[in-house]
Amino acid sequence: MQSITILGATGSIGKSTLAVIDLHPERYQVFALTAHSRLGELAVLCNQYQPRYAVIAQETDIPTLKALLAAQCRTEVLAGESALAWVAAHSECDTVMAAIVGAAGLLPTLAAVKASKRVLLANKESLVMAGQLFMEAVAQHKATLLPIDSEHNAIFQCLPRDYAQGLVNVGVERILLTASGGPFREFRPEQLAQVTPEQACKHPNWVMGRKISVDSATLMNKGLEFIEACWLFDAQPKQVQIVIHPQSIIHSMVQYTDGSTLAQLGNPDMRTPIAHALAFPERISAGVSPLDLCQYQLNFYPPDESRFACLRLAREAMQAGGSAPAILNAANEVAVDAFLHKKLPFIAIPQLIEAVLTQLPMSVVDNLDTIIAIDQQARRYALQWLSTYH
Repeated sequence: MQSITILGATGSIGKSTLAVIDLHPERYQVFALTAHSRLGELAVLCNQYQPRYAVIAQETDIPTLKALLAAQCRTEVLAGESALAWVAAHSECDTVMAAIVGAAGLLPTLAAVKASKRVLLANKESLVMAGQLFMEAVAQHKATLLPIDSEHNAIFQCLPRDYAQGLVNVGVERILLTASGGPFREFRPEQLAQVTPEQACKHPNWVMGRKISVDSATLMNKGLEFIEACWLFDAQPKQVQIVIHPQSIIHSMVQYTDGSTLAQLGNPDMRTPIAHALAFPERISAGVSPLDLCQYQLNFYPPDESRFACLRLAREAMQAGGSAPAILNAANEVAVDAFLHKKLPFIAIPQLIEAVLTQLPMSVVDNLDTIIAIDQQARRYALQWLSTYH
């Protein structure tokens, strides 16, 4: 029986994780559930799954959540960043689903790694912000790191198990990271200028949260995944190629030096990679229908970085190294939030990010305090830029 902590339980990944757990009550039990501010949704989950702990962002909200819990619910309610890290590293927890969106997920995910947990990584920002430190911690503390993003999970499935020896040494030519292209892949520049938050949050293939939906629309999500893939699989930027695949049926591929290309296919449903990581190296039911290939015609083409500059910015940030990816991530979070609140047009998202990357000095990232300071500095500059935008 695995004991599971879900960081970000009320988000789409958290809910999909619980859906897989529901199919296998004999294998998994919920130890802790966390949420930022969706108290009503978290209360429903706590009443259903009876976790040992529930963690929310603000201590002032503890009485509200407690009042929403059923009389028979014995879940203990905690709050704050330190509580997130505590439940992630708790000795009675075996596996941590790291599904908090954005930079807020870094510290609790790293706490789970340092406690040598089995970490199911859906928080790509942890690697974007602190890739080298994060992967060094995984090795030092002998944590088990399994990717949840459908693309990285696909790559993991297509690579040989000894890929840690080096991609070249195990015959890997390159990684092909697929992207749906988002809802605006065929939009002209003048159409992109009129995009609304409501349009950007309607992904053609996936059901996701608002932030990641906007990232998918700008292709920044693929840029962040590009950086994540480099760290996860110890790949050089030139070894990772992004390919637009509108159907989202092939989730990613690996090409080998002998001319072979291995692909992982499946319906676009996050329960598949979640089930794979939960049970790895076994296979269990995810509740997902098998793929009917006769229904699909699969297409592929290169991305257009002239229309989707976020992809170029992410690639350049990874090539620059140091603090650049952390700056990129912070600026993007500010830009996306501003767009969602209709304070910034869609086409200005990459403008804000590039302005922050251009103005802030690049530096060496050698400890967590430095990363957090860089993140905060980039956010301040992004907000300053935003205040002068017309």
